[in-house]
Amino acid sequence: MSASRRDLLLATAAVMATAQPLRALAAGKGPVVPAKAKPLPLNDVRLRPSDFATAVEVNHAYLLRLSPDRLLHNFMIFAGLPAKGEIYGGWESDTIAGHTLGHYLTALVLTWQQTGDEECRRRADYIVSELARAQAKRGTGYVGALQRKRKDGTVVDGEEIFGEVMKGDIRSGGFDLNGSWSPLYTVHKLFAGLLDVNGAWGNPQALQVVTGLGAYFEKVFAALDDAQMQTLLGCEYGGLNESYAELYARTKDARWLVVAERIYDRKVLDPLAAQEDKLANFHANTQVPKLIGLGRLYELTGKEKDATAARFFWQTVTQHHSYVIGGNADREYFSSPDSIADHITEQTCEHCNTYNMLKLTRQLYSWKPDGALFDYYERAHLNHVMAAQNPKTGGFTYMTPLMTGSTRGFSTTDDDAFWCCVGSGMESHAKHGESIFWEGEGTLLVNLYIPADAQWKARGAALKLESLYPFEPESRLTLSKLAKPGRFTIALRVPAWAAGKAVVSVNDSAVTPVLSGGYALVERQWKAGDVVSIALPLELRVEATPGDPNTVAFLRGPMVLAADLGAAESEWNSADPAMVGDDLLAGFKPVEVKKALYAVDGVSRPGALAFAPFYSQYERRSAVYFKRFTEASWKTEEAAFLADQAKARDIAARSVDVMHLGEMQPERDHNLTSDISYPVSYRGRNGRDARSGGFFEFDMKVRAGALILQATYWGGERSRTFDILVDGTKVATQVLDNDRAGKFFDVEYPLAEALTKGKTSVKVRFVPKERSSAGPVFGVRVFSAKAGATA
Repeated sequence: MSASRRDLLLATAAVMATAQPLRALAAGKGPVVPAKAKPLPLNDVRLRPSDFATAVEVNHAYLLRLSPDRLLHNFMIFAGLPAKGEIYGGWESDTIAGHTLGHYLTALVLTWQQTGDEECRRRADYIVSELARAQAKRGTGYVGALQRKRKDGTVVDGEEIFGEVMKGDIRSGGFDLNGSWSPLYTVHKLFAGLLDVNGAWGNPQALQVVTGLGAYFEKVFAALDDAQMQTLLGCEYGGLNESYAELYARTKDARWLVVAERIYDRKVLDPLAAQEDKLANFHANTQVPKLIGLGRLYELTGKEKDATAARFFWQTVTQHHSYVIGGNADREYFSSPDSIADHITEQTCEHCNTYNMLKLTRQLYSWKPDGALFDYYERAHLNHVMAAQNPKTGGFTYMTPLMTGSTRGFSTTDDDAFWCCVGSGMESHAKHGESIFWEGEGTLLVNLYIPADAQWKARGAALKLESLYPFEPESRLTLSKLAKPGRFTIALRVPAWAAGKAVVSVNDSAVTPVLSGGYALVERQWKAGDVVSIALPLELRVEATPGDPNTVAFLRGPMVLAADLGAAESEWNSADPAMVGDDLLAGFKPVEVKKALYAVDGVSRPGALAFAPFYSQYERRSAVYFKRFTEASWKTEEAAFLADQAKARDIAARSVDVMHLGEMQPERDHNLTSDISYPVSYRGRNGRDARSGGFFEFDMKVRAGALILQATYWGGERSRTFDILVDGTKVATQVLDNDRAGKFFDVEYPLAEALTKGKTSVKVRFVPKERSSAGPVFGVRVFSAKAGATA
């Protein structure tokens, strides 16, 4: 029993639906899915007890632990005002400082809306007043916490880079802009937070601050010609186009629309508007907010090109670039379409990507409701977002690794990480009630079966949704209050995987709903006290990865199941488990169905496995994907499969440090410095090279004993020669001359123990010979030599 992602997401039906209802309707008669929809306001939804409510409570407590004054530190210091709190560590002490405050403002707004806690509103208003004070002190309209690292290594107020940009001095490698880390990305976060405060309760000061900030950057952009603007937009800018579009929507001042439409990265967005998938090797989360911005522009201007790009991007990412949990990207980058099976690593599924994909999904749904959009939303929300917060600590993941045996790395309770995904995490877990209920053209739509109470003001109705889904099949919606009886439609989403097997009842009597657009539509004369329920078949199924039918995952209803490989603190050095047989589901035996726990035997190799919901394995090691074999093919391939696994495990077990070159965070983590050096991508892998006269250098951890330095190259390079140095000592001269065309290969360089004795790290430097290049190098690893080996 198997189903492809294309079947489950209904392909383009999600956004360009032309499919006919499963039961034909007489012309002009019977209930229909509304043409447009909007969610019930988050203020009007209160969660009932569930894992989602727990996530909100844990996140709420985390937000109140944070200090607004510490997050404001740089904003005040750089404005020439005394700070009231010490600066936080992690990213808040790096050149990207300030991005967290924008997320924090939005998270406070959402938590106030979701819980009604006035302390969240008070904090948000306080932060806005402090930002207004800092902005007034500067006197330019700018306010920010960005830092800038000058060439001499000194760190200063990041505002000075914008003066250089206005003069046409624009130096960027994709994330670094003139010595500051993704500054316009950080500016966007502040824009978004201020706009959210203004929109939630009409704080006029928030609009005043964001208008001043908007005017400041309007001048920066006005100083650039089109070519310079495109160079600038080659550096990550978040959803700044969306912020300017929203500023236009709030003020009706056309100048902001002009800026919003100019913030358009042609290299990425033109192919999408032409419905071409050229996403491979693009940094994923850099792109998603651009499409949300185009979507907002479409809502304001009606330009179909913008809508087309947003729709095509969503369709392409969800069907060809997404993992089974709904996340996307390996080491933050898109790979070739339908190549997921080649990218199941310890660096999959950055949380920010899914945070933004869910925003885009809501946007597309509001234009044209279709249940298939929420099939994806539910998958990603349940299996990725809920996996990215540890409910014990409130910490967040950056990546959610899907490589077998991996553990999730959560931010710590000392609040010193402040990755981008900490910011998006504090937002995601403040708003689990935002997409349950929608309304359109007099119809109430239920998209997520999350226990909640809600007020549907259009009907004067009080709603109560009770459910243990996705652990138990039934969800019950009670009209606890209704201003007056009336005839209208309630639409209950029927996921594609339910295959038309949903059972719908009204007041505990089965009814035959109209099935259309992914919904069971029940139109009748409703009165207070009526109950409509839906039971969905929570059957097990196998799902193959896009592009590889023999790499599979297992689901129960919307929930991804994973093999439990033990506690996170225990080591995992066994071979990856595989699945063998024609009927894999026959090996699944229920242990505790109401908790989705299963024992698997007979089909799993090398032995029996215990399966549980993936999202709940916060402090466990998991296996999500499995290679699938027939009995005959397993006998043939078992030896090679296990040998490959053993080799990979052996190298991993002996590894001391791994460097993924050409990728933002690993390069920062390893303190990479370079000159005349550039990130590259080829055959789905990222790397770095250095041109004649340049170099690149980075730190690598070492330990006592004989060590090996390993570098990965592509075999089809033109002739080039370069030296490799460790702490200034040349360990090798490498020649690449197209002698291994058609594949990547590794070269091992034994390190003399004298080079590493007594050290915990060394500097590895790649230097091209004159008139040559170094690399590209697609990864570097340090690992211990096998016992008995000598350097």
